[in-house]
Amino acid sequence: MAETAASPAQSSAEKNLSVRISPAAQLREAFTAGSLAGTVELGELPFLTLVGLRADAGSEAGQRLAAVTGGLPAKCGEVVKKGDVSVLWLGPAEFLVVAPTEAHESLGGDLIQALQDALADGQGQVVDLSANRTTFELSGPRARAVLEKGCSLDLHPREFKAGTAYSTEIGNIPTILWKTGEESFRIFPRASFAEFLGRWLLDGMREYASPEVP
Repeated sequence: MAETAASPAQSSAEKNLSVRISPAAQLREAFTAGSLAGTVELGELPFLTLVGLRADAGSEAGQRLAAVTGGLPAKCGEVVKKGDVSVLWLGPAEFLVVAPTEAHESLGGDLIQALQDALADGQGQVVDLSANRTTFELSGPRARAVLEKGCSLDLHPREFKAGTAYSTEIGNIPTILWKTGEESFRIFPRASFAEFLGRWLLDGMREYASPEVP
C-alpha cells in the first residue's frame, strides 16, 4: 500500500518544530541526571503557546475574549481552565493564556487569531509571548522544599493551593509560578533567564535527588 503523503501544512509544521531550539535545551541531560523519580523531577516543557491578554474582563471585548478561552480569572492567583487552555491572572486587566504547542499559528493552530478576532477594535491587547518565556515543570514530594530555598511566596499548602498561580521571584529571577497539583509546579521564566534558573533549580535539588540521600 502506498504511503500517504504529508500535507503541506503538516510538512511546514514539522519543519518549524525541527529547527527550534528551546531556551534550556543545553540543560536537558542535566535535568534528567539531576532528577530522581519519586522524590523530585525537573524538566522543560518547550514551545508551549503563550498569549498575553490585556482587557477589562467586564468589557465587551473582555467578554468576547472569555468566550474563546472559556473565561477570564477574576482575582489574584486564580486560574481558569477549559480543556487544554488555561488562563492565569497576572493583574486586574492582565492575563496569560497557556495552551499546547500545536495551538500556535506557526504549527497550524488558530488560537491566537481567534483571540485577535475576538478583541477586534475593542480596547486591549493580544500579544504572542510564546518565544518570550519557557516552561519548567518541577514535581515530586520535595518540589516545594526546593522552591522554598529561594521563592518569595509562602508555599505552604494552606496558602498556596493547587490550581493557583502568582508572579514571584525564584532565585532572584522574576517568574510566574503555577501550582498545577499537590506536588507539581510549572515555572515560567523569561527565555533569557532560563539557563540561570534551570541551574539554580538543579542546585536546589541536589541534596534530595542524590541517590545517597534516603
